Amino acid sequence: MVLPFIPVKALPVLAAGAFAAASYPPIPVDLTTPVQQRIALNGPNSVSIGWNTYKQLSEPCVTYGTSNSSLTEKACSQLSVTYPTSRTWSNSVTLNDLSPATAYYYKIASTNSSVDHFFSPRIAGDKTPFSINAIIDLGVVGPDGYTIQNDQMKRDIIPTIDPSLNHTTIQRLANTVNDYEFVIHPGDLAYADDWIETPKNIFDGINAYQAILEQFYNQLAPIAGHYAYSIYFYSANTNAKISANKAQQLANPPFWFSFEYGMAHIVMIDTETDFANAPDGPDASAGLNGGPFVILNQQLVFLEVDLSSVDRTITPWLIVGGHRPWYSTGGSGCPPCQPAFEALFYKYGVDLGVFGHVHNSQRFLPVFNGTADLAGMTDPKAPMYIVAGGAGNIEGLSSVGSKLSYTAFAYADDFSYATIRFLDRQNLQVDFYQSSTCALLDSSKLFKSHNQQFVVQL
Repeated sequence: MVLPFIPVKALPVLAAGAFAAASYPPIPVDLTTPVQQRIALNGPNSVSIGWNTYKQLSEPCVTYGTSNSSLTEKACSQLSVTYPTSRTWSNSVTLNDLSPATAYYYKIASTNSSVDHFFSPRIAGDKTPFSINAIIDLGVVGPDGYTIQNDQMKRDIIPTIDPSLNHTTIQRLANTVNDYEFVIHPGDLAYADDWIETPKNIFDGINAYQAILEQFYNQLAPIAGHYAYSIYFYSANTNAKISANKAQQLANPPFWFSFEYGMAHIVMIDTETDFANAPDGPDASAGLNGGPFVILNQQLVFLEVDLSSVDRTITPWLIVGGHRPWYSTGGSGCPPCQPAFEALFYKYGVDLGVFGHVHNSQRFLPVFNGTADLAGMTDPKAPMYIVAGGAGNIEGLSSVGSKLSYTAFAYADDFSYATIRFLDRQNLQVDFYQSSTCALLDSSKLFKSHNQQFVVQL
């Protein structure tokens, strides 16, 4: 998934020149060598392969097939683009007419590339159990992020990453790459805007920003080259189809959108802007002046239409991911997010809310309006919430602080992440792991009958 360029703010006047200190990755001798590989899913039968090169390509191409020794299919495009401060060009090719839930092998056309593989997306309604990882607030490994100076016990051995560098979550994701089918990451990638936290970067802001982005997406490539997101809806119900089509028209990716995969309908929302008193909206304290968008309250209209369209006979599990939580230990949540989103979550029976922003791991019992659902983990009407912001970045971990009465788990001793397991149409399991050891820190199981086709709770 290609992210938009975010301009660097308030760069020092004395930039570049003799003071340049950006930790750029080395440029390969063969400028067609693919780097920063990533996959985006366009639907149940379509995948986009993305990668960067240190020269513009006249015709990016990918060969692929269901055997690593027989890449008989080929797809090409004319998409090879860059932006003024980037050293690389972004290339992408779309593969169509794929069989669902199938292992495919692919090779990016280059004189210096190798065969890789991905798992094509499950169609909506596939009841096969699967797992996903929730990885939020993930930063770069290396001189612009974490190193062994933070903890001598944590070391990486990921290919292309110096083994002495400290960022165990990326290593764990790479080592367990066959244990999950995709990753959701709602917010805060790379932490390039923290370039100034490293003293060597102070006189070279633009290059430092770009270098961190190159480092991060190179490091993430062993993972991002296998997984991505699908935007697709299926239901036999006519009204649901109409609502789903309207929701897709109101979607505004990468800010808010939805996709379906197997038993799950997953919605991503923007907790930064486009609702009342949004943290990064106009006149907000952050001063980012983000939004409003073209249509007044477009995100909230999208969210209600989308949630109301979820056919639980097709996708029984409804998951919503966003960046800032409104339930968090230590009083570090997002107060304006709660009045904007919580009532819609409850009304349409969201099963699980996944958030980050707070740099630790937390799990809450099902809760609505600050009150725990008396049903607990067995058929609650209220959503269950987790915070999975402890993956690790240059800003460090956040202390747990004071726990709420409905706090079930909170951990800030080490890097950690969450795995969400869709066991069947009525059982969902959430596991938190310590990144460095893969030790299981917390496990919970949510039971939902899902006996209503379309949920509306008053």
